[in-house]
Amino acid sequence: MTPRPPSDDSPKKNGATGEPGESGAKKSAAVKKTAVKKAAEGKTTAKKAAAGKKAAAGKKAATGKKAVGKKAPGSKTTASNPVLTPVLAPVPAPVFAGVDPGDRERLLNGTHHNPHGVLGAHPVPGGVAFRAFRPYALGVTVVTDDLRAELHDDGDGFFSGLLPLRAVPESYRLVVAYEDTEQETEDAYRFLPALGEFDLHLLGEGRHEQLWRALGAEPMVHQGVPGTRFAVWAPNARGVRLAGSFNFWDGTGYPMRSLGSSGVWELFVPAIGEGELYKFDITRPDGTHTLRADPMARRTEVPPATSSIVHASHHEWRDEDWMTGRGVRAAHEAPFSVYEVHLASWRPGLTYRQLAEQLPVYVGDLGFTHVELMPVAEHPFGGSWGYQVTGFYAPTARLGTPDDFKYLVDALHRAGIGVLMDWVPAHFPRDDWALAEFDGRPLYEHEDPLRAAHPDWGTLEFDYGRREVRNFLVANAVYWCEEFHIDGLRVDAVASMLYLDYSREPGQWVPNEHGGRENLDAVAFLQEMNATVYRRNPGVVTIAEESTAWDGVTRATHHIGPGGFGGLGFGLKWNMGWMHDSLDYVAHDPIHRQYHHNEMTFSMVYAYSENYVLPISHDEVVHGKRSLVSKMPGDWWQQRANTRAYLGFMWAHPGKQLLFMGQEFAQGAEWSEAHGPDWWLLDPAYAAEPDHRGIRDLVRDLNTLYAREPALWQRDTDPTGFTWIAGDAAQDNVFAFLRHDADGTPLLAVSNFSPAVRHGYRLGVPEDIPAWHEVLNTDAARYGGSNVLNQDPVKPEPHPTHGRPTSIQLTLPPLSTVWLRPA
Repeated sequence: MTPRPPSDDSPKKNGATGEPGESGAKKSAAVKKTAVKKAAEGKTTAKKAAAGKKAAAGKKAATGKKAVGKKAPGSKTTASNPVLTPVLAPVPAPVFAGVDPGDRERLLNGTHHNPHGVLGAHPVPGGVAFRAFRPYALGVTVVTDDLRAELHDDGDGFFSGLLPLRAVPESYRLVVAYEDTEQETEDAYRFLPALGEFDLHLLGEGRHEQLWRALGAEPMVHQGVPGTRFAVWAPNARGVRLAGSFNFWDGTGYPMRSLGSSGVWELFVPAIGEGELYKFDITRPDGTHTLRADPMARRTEVPPATSSIVHASHHEWRDEDWMTGRGVRAAHEAPFSVYEVHLASWRPGLTYRQLAEQLPVYVGDLGFTHVELMPVAEHPFGGSWGYQVTGFYAPTARLGTPDDFKYLVDALHRAGIGVLMDWVPAHFPRDDWALAEFDGRPLYEHEDPLRAAHPDWGTLEFDYGRREVRNFLVANAVYWCEEFHIDGLRVDAVASMLYLDYSREPGQWVPNEHGGRENLDAVAFLQEMNATVYRRNPGVVTIAEESTAWDGVTRATHHIGPGGFGGLGFGLKWNMGWMHDSLDYVAHDPIHRQYHHNEMTFSMVYAYSENYVLPISHDEVVHGKRSLVSKMPGDWWQQRANTRAYLGFMWAHPGKQLLFMGQEFAQGAEWSEAHGPDWWLLDPAYAAEPDHRGIRDLVRDLNTLYAREPALWQRDTDPTGFTWIAGDAAQDNVFAFLRHDADGTPLLAVSNFSPAVRHGYRLGVPEDIPAWHEVLNTDAARYGGSNVLNQDPVKPEPHPTHGRPTSIQLTLPPLSTVWLRPA
């Protein structure tokens, strides 16, 4: 894990939508307040005040729909003299139908918890009171099948009328007149909550495993009317209003209701559908306002724009065969080689759908079983590589829509390639339109500033002890697996989550309740996340990027270890120790490697303590670390030979394989997200193209043989699947070992990290194998090597070596790895 710069480029104004910043909202509110005051003093008419708002309101209705028909006929009416057809009941006595002054003030200020209890239609003595809050409107008329009544203009955008009805109509509509236009719409405040009691119960418990169906923007038909239900968790807010492209980013007339102690605010808006932009206008505890993107948004604008977008998926999956078969064999007992991809820079400029045409073909040709996609969740700063997420439920819009991303996953599955994605539950950036102090107080982050501030990346850490936050993250993991058919989650920066003192000095952290340094809340969260994902999605694998010796990262959650903790429940773990040690070894000149021999053998001391992935990831080829081939000593030929030998050793070593893009063809430059891999190195017109193509051909053959040889993966996590033959040949720079499949059939791997050719090199082998046949030699000419091969079958001799009664003699090419199997 490398430090990533914080996101500090979030815009103060959304240029794509004309969305106001907070200062603009305050100015707008001040203007409206002045106009209201003048109207109350009789210095202007309601009509002139509304006309003065024309520039802000335009000719679009508050629901974003154009007017239909002409202005409603009929004379001006008052609350005590509505025009009705027919009059269903006499009014026994005048009853005030308008909005109470206290409610009026709270609605105007955005601090009302129950706007539905005031607005809409309500039975009162003498009939039914209709109240509407439509800023900028010139008039509002109630229409049913049986009547049409114009409401009284009460000022400040409020309209009311007492209609002599015996009961609230089952349905009615509002005809709202604006300057030069008129629109007929359903009244958003006549609808019951579109969020059920069971949803609220699960939310309260922090156990809503499909949280994205309860919160956020959900297009639906509610009480027979199409529209979108908006819901957001903001328990500290004094009020929440909905602002978007459908109301010119003025949420004044769209207050949301609080659903009790749940902290959830909800509003069903008729006629609003897919593609509309929106945010939540939140009144903080101190009375100020903040405009926030939806934490549950399933689609966002293209950065640097920051609005959420109402979305419904229409993708039809065609990967049934893949989904049916992916859980047949556990990941740790199956071939598992991963090509790590940063989608935005793999071939810069390609969309998800264009990538779907090229990436499956390329990866399939090289024989990788999976791709791992660097974070695809929305993020504002491209230089973070996606590791500072603001849209946890939205694939980045830089490359297309959520359905476009599904199309890419679908195409990879149909090509027989699994899809892993990096997932970032460790931290989030401080952008003031996203999660940081979302409702005016710490909400997603820990309330203790020392616990909240991530010491390395300038970001904020999640409060894993808060059940709603834990629910947000657990459901997010489930969301990617279920909605996007993701086959696995590589969880970023696990070590930073597990320790209270991670990158902190004494005095900057507080021990847990037992006096230890473990973050007990984070442990519980990871256990719950893994247990939930595996229970709901058999065949999915979770992978931890965990750089310490934490006990039981891949142990089952219910198995208690010597430290008193249950396992974290991951399926696999990145073997950071192997990566650092092996890269350190090969970076030495061969003459010095004998003094670092243990760096290549030490991994077998702990190889079976966890289920491992061997990662040569993006983190190892950036920030001055150099690309894989450039880490190697010697001239260009030796660098390539060292790279080939290293890859051959890596693919034979216990554990799964991961290789970052560009390293498969020995790119010499470090990776940059700005331009991606140097594909020109594979241009036949380039003189050194064969050198790079040779490395890529080797990677293809490694993957092909790897998939074909069960000895290399079937007993990856079983100590009986590995046997050293020569682990102590330090002066020779030679490593030799056997891998065994479930039936005991062996494969012999021998690496010579010396530039010398070793003729007649004797190795002890099992006596029951009559002959060995070379199936891979990284020094082959087609890979760019010197073509020193063992072309004929090699037969054992009764010559005791390495503690075995029989042995073979091999020719070991310089800087190479050879694989042999029983002939």
